[in-house]
Amino acid sequence: MSVIKLSNLIAENENFLCVGLDPDVEKIPDYFTKDAIGVLGFLEEIIQSTKAHCIAYKINFAFFEALGSNGWKTLEAVRKLLPASHFLIADAKRGDIGNTAQKYAEAIFGILDFDAVTLSPYMGRDVVMPFLEFENKTSILLGLTSNTGSEDFQLLTLQNEEYVFEYVLRISAAWGSPENLMFVIGATKPKYFYQVRKHIPDHYLLVPGIGAQGGNLQDVYEAGATEDVGLLVNSSRGILYAGSDRNFNSAAESKAKQLSSEMKRLIHQNKMK
Repeated sequence: MSVIKLSNLIAENENFLCVGLDPDVEKIPDYFTKDAIGVLGFLEEIIQSTKAHCIAYKINFAFFEALGSNGWKTLEAVRKLLPASHFLIADAKRGDIGNTAQKYAEAIFGILDFDAVTLSPYMGRDVVMPFLEFENKTSILLGLTSNTGSEDFQLLTLQNEEYVFEYVLRISAAWGSPENLMFVIGATKPKYFYQVRKHIPDHYLLVPGIGAQGGNLQDVYEAGATEDVGLLVNSSRGILYAGSDRNFNSAAESKAKQLSSEMKRLIHQNKMK
């Protein structure tokens, strides 16, 4: 199972950093052209500069799809640049039923060969099952997201005084297992990690929102870590755009190294308890 790959990477590297590849052409350094070619050159240097300091990459499909047909070709090219040693996530947030879900799964797990994909479970079980049929792949379901709009639905309270997101976690966790299911829990919601771990104590969590969105790494670790860490913390803008001049790559490396060092410290502190 690819979650075992993730667990082994964390144990071997004492690091649970995922670098999010969200290439906004308006934010990449002026050294690159503001098009698909520029994005490819930018991300190639980012990957080379950060791969020693992270264990995972997450490609956000939207930033490539916005570039049209050339963007899709660039996504395929970037996928080929990603090191096979890392845990590779397609941040596609798919959520459809039946044969549509099956085709999404074939594209992401079959053609592009990602280890994992983000999915929205809010249309129910049949959205997720075609992805779970692929061996050695991981489905990452949206649980409690970091955006302010999460309060519109996810934090509504049901008649049994359970939050909607709790109900979703509890029901969807039964569709698979900790070996093929993960959940997205936003770093900006550390006060809810107790409820999260009550329902999914053994599942790995993909945690976006560190840095640009205001999430705090230590708060997340203290609230959500398990004995084997159980977290994959993502940083996108904080690493990609750490620098805006020609030294952007060394700035990205420095930020990734800083985060990975802090993660190692937290792991060691936890072992001492």
